[in-house]
Amino acid sequence: MTPLEVFALAVFIFTYALIISERIHRTVAAMAGGSLVLLTNVVPWGKVPVYLDLDTILLLAGMMIIVNTTRLSGLFEYIAIKTAKFAKGEPIRVLLLFSVVTALISAFLDNVTTVLLLTPMLIYISRLMEVNPLPFLLSETFASNIGGMATLIGDPPNIMIGSAAGLSFNEFLFNMGPIAFLDLILMIFVVYLAYRKVLKVSKEKKERILRTLDNLDERAAIRDLALFKKSIITIVVVVLFFFVHDRLRIEPAVVALFGASLILFWSRENPEGILEKIEWATLFFFGGLFLIVGSLVETGFIRQMAQWITSHVHAEGDAILVIAWLSALASAVIDNIPFTATMIPLIKAMGMSLNTYPLWWALSLGACLGGNGTAIGASANVVVIGIAEREGIKITFIDFLKIGIIVMILTVGAGVGILWARYVW
Repeated sequence: MTPLEVFALAVFIFTYALIISERIHRTVAAMAGGSLVLLTNVVPWGKVPVYLDLDTILLLAGMMIIVNTTRLSGLFEYIAIKTAKFAKGEPIRVLLLFSVVTALISAFLDNVTTVLLLTPMLIYISRLMEVNPLPFLLSETFASNIGGMATLIGDPPNIMIGSAAGLSFNEFLFNMGPIAFLDLILMIFVVYLAYRKVLKVSKEKKERILRTLDNLDERAAIRDLALFKKSIITIVVVVLFFFVHDRLRIEPAVVALFGASLILFWSRENPEGILEKIEWATLFFFGGLFLIVGSLVETGFIRQMAQWITSHVHAEGDAILVIAWLSALASAVIDNIPFTATMIPLIKAMGMSLNTYPLWWALSLGACLGGNGTAIGASANVVVIGIAEREGIKITFIDFLKIGIIVMILTVGAGVGILWARYVW
């Protein structure tokens, strides 16, 4: 290894260590590492546009604006109350319906935003039913990660993969949608088996729950009816554009920015207040991370790693297995965003000897579902556990691990089987 390769690798490892330790904020760690590789000219300033993936950053920014504006209308609270009423006080129905709703919303909105909006309502409903909220919170968390895997915009790793590989919204839906559907069924079955005794209530209790739910008015959750309607129309327009963006030769980031501009212009909401709520820390985290991984590409380290892997993996089927399970195991213990950022140039370099098309789906599968393995595997997990703790509900690392590791193994295994059936057999 050359001195530059050693330096780039040292910056990468040190940044990763800081992110995992959480001694300083992950954004600060990424910005420091990115600044260091620029300061030492490991990544020349002229190459910054090459490695700074603006497609990913602008897509995230656009979707954040849409979500932050929509949130003001009360749309998400309305959906939660409607779902609870539809379940008619039956815990297993609540589990099923909230899992499906969470997965569907997470397929089009950020996972963290989804659980932030739905978790308080889910805790409230579980208390109304006088049942242990743990199975509902776990299923919501798992469903958010599974649903996020289904589309190009559902989870940050998918946004990064789609941008790097030039994959369309429809390609993601075609390849990952069926896997997400099967995995959602498997997850609900696992949680039900583990907590089936908790999910049974007496007839008297069910009737009491129904009376309480009848007193909830979902219309009262709508804080701004005009914005409520405009938000629904904007989201529908954006989703429709995502379905046809490849045919129109429009980048996903452009669709998101158009949707953000549309809802801001149409709603006349104060843009300063909306823009203040953008998760700038996340966007700068991405930026610093892209530059650090770019330093590994620039020095040739990634190319050497790809050559080493392809010298030991001689077929797409073997590569699918390696990438899917490596991504899942790694994402269970470290943030899937920096891991995905590291794997993208590696898979690109493997294209010299292998067809990389199925490998992108293997990476998405492992990176998105690996987060279900442990309590720290995905940001949505941490958010749900934090909200629950503030409400006096303790979800220990072991509580999560007992179910999460089973869900991870089954869902990744099912996904690998589908990818093999489609691209290998």
